[in-house]
Amino acid sequence: MIRQQAFTGERRRMLKGNLHAHTTRSDGWTTPEELIRLYRERGYDFLALTDHRFYNLKSFAPDEDILVVPGMELDYTLPQPGPECRHATHIVCLGPREGNGLAQDQRFERYKVVDQFELQGHLDELHARGNLTVLAHPQWSSTSFDEFRYLQGNFAMEIWNTCSVHDAACDSDAAYWDFFLREGKRIYGVAVDDCHRPEHFARSFVMVNAPRDVPAILNALNEGAFYASTGPVIEDFYYDGGRAVVKCSPACQIRFHFGFSPTHIVRANDALLKGAVFDVPDCYTYIRASVVDPFGNKAWTNPIFLKEV
Repeated sequence: MIRQQAFTGERRRMLKGNLHAHTTRSDGWTTPEELIRLYRERGYDFLALTDHRFYNLKSFAPDEDILVVPGMELDYTLPQPGPECRHATHIVCLGPREGNGLAQDQRFERYKVVDQFELQGHLDELHARGNLTVLAHPQWSSTSFDEFRYLQGNFAMEIWNTCSVHDAACDSDAAYWDFFLREGKRIYGVAVDDCHRPEHFARSFVMVNAPRDVPAILNALNEGAFYASTGPVIEDFYYDGGRAVVKCSPACQIRFHFGFSPTHIVRANDALLKGAVFDVPDCYTYIRASVVDPFGNKAWTNPIFLKEV
């Protein structure tokens, strides 16, 4: 049996968090203190304050029962096809509490890079200092897969970004994820709010299998011990004897993805689904599942890797 890392080990209460949010320190609608309080009221256990090019490792609200993950969002501008055309790569940087060489309130410029190969040098420096990086909202950034295909070291990419979906109808980032996975790249998928305004707030999250401290959360994220969601709960996901099994909160659809068409879809009939089983062909190199609830909310497991590519 292979059980996806989010569901292995000690079955503790999973931690709910948002890895991408903005405050009045950059272009958000409210202060760090207020945003932390609001997320805590909605049941979040941790929050990364990732203001644009402005590093944070402060809690800002130490009396609130919520952990603050150090971080920022870095903006890299690619050659523009026209004056009104967005063309960029954004990277969310999540740092450890200490030892990464970054200081509170350290500012960074909006870098111009020719291509992903020039950008890689910036990533290499962040990774060498112990930071984790996430490829942010590629569809919103107007980048094709080939423009970030060879980036190395990102532990995850955003497969759902509430701001991008709400403001720009960019909801296809999970397709890029499968392009990476079918080429053998072990990269995980996160759902984030990218909260700039109230309408982006508390609409998505990751659920992490980790003890309740920042280093443990970062380690679990890096190992893929989490799932992503805009609502549904995933209770288990494993592969055993040639079959993939997922258990979840009531769903109208459960989908099994492997990087090629057709996606295998199990649909509810008279009663909602609480799980599904899929006989996995031997040629598959990975398998992942997604869940859709009756309100259209989605959740995504991270992949189980079956073979090296």
